[in-house]
Amino acid sequence: MRVLVSPDCFTGTLTSVEAANAIRDGWLQVHPDDVVVIAPLSDGGPGFVGGLHAVLGGELITVIVTDPLGNKTPAQFLLRGEEAWIESAQACGLHLIGEDKRDPRVTTTYGVGELIIQAIGRGAKKITIGLGGSGTNDAGAGMLAALGATSDGALDAGGATLKELSKVDLSAALANVSGIELIVASDVDNTLLGLRGATAVFGPQKGADEFAVMELEGALENFAKLCGRRSDGKDPAVALGSGAAGGLGYGLILLGGTRVAGIETVLEIVKLDDEIQKADLVVTGEGCLDDQSLHGKVIAGVASHCAALGKPCVALAGEVRLGKRECATAGIDSAYSMSEFAGRERSMAAPVEVLIEVSARMSQTWGRR
Repeated sequence: MRVLVSPDCFTGTLTSVEAANAIRDGWLQVHPDDVVVIAPLSDGGPGFVGGLHAVLGGELITVIVTDPLGNKTPAQFLLRGEEAWIESAQACGLHLIGEDKRDPRVTTTYGVGELIIQAIGRGAKKITIGLGGSGTNDAGAGMLAALGATSDGALDAGGATLKELSKVDLSAALANVSGIELIVASDVDNTLLGLRGATAVFGPQKGADEFAVMELEGALENFAKLCGRRSDGKDPAVALGSGAAGGLGYGLILLGGTRVAGIETVLEIVKLDDEIQKADLVVTGEGCLDDQSLHGKVIAGVASHCAALGKPCVALAGEVRLGKRECATAGIDSAYSMSEFAGRERSMAAPVEVLIEVSARMSQTWGRR
């Protein structure tokens, strides 16, 4: 039997690569003679670079960049020929900020710009930036500053300071990415401003209270007004995906970036359909299988492709909050919860061990005897 294992990361516990290896190990404990192929995935958020490297190869390059609070942190990007892949969360991710210091009014995307500069310096002509899991809400102002943008105030001190600006000059940033194809991979299509914008929807998840949300919304509105339209006349503030990663999508689209759906882009890059065709069963997974999983996330992408190709799809998750009918509608034939199997406390404390056990249990039902 041939099994394809393609999970997302289990946020807070396992990378997509670690999860894939654990699922494979669990299956092989019960069916040691089966062929188990792993293809770790990401929708553009955490695990984006690691998952692509596991499938594509290439060179993982480690550099030191600025984290959301202005400290230095190591980050990696993937380089293969003249193509590079950047995971924005490695430079501005929420996981880089202690819970007691989470305040999107002061966090910056400056490190993402530094990653872009490093990739260009290594010869990259096409750069795909995966968005997701950010702890920032600065409309990409910090990233633009790292690339050379200037203003009459601070661009790299967080979203709240953008309300104090009266002019912004993007000419140096645009010159530095001239001739570079920027691809913006995002699993959300929110615009920059408004009730479905970056601040209103995602700000509270990053530590913004009601007052901070109002302050940031006004600041981003001012920043977008100052930046204006692109040279082609398009307004990046209303573009789909401009609200991703606290408006980092806006900053990249402002530079001429093209937004694509994160998971579909990844599936195309790794040619997952070819592997699904060869598999007898596909196993996917993530930290929490809930309603959000069905909107642009890895599980939904994998399951829909399996359904289209007539292959069974099983999901393993830390928690399962969808019913059987909802799973079936999404193309998921069965879902297994680590928390139900071993309890939440043990699942969080020993995620690899528990996921191996859940995979082994699942394989008893879905494997051939």
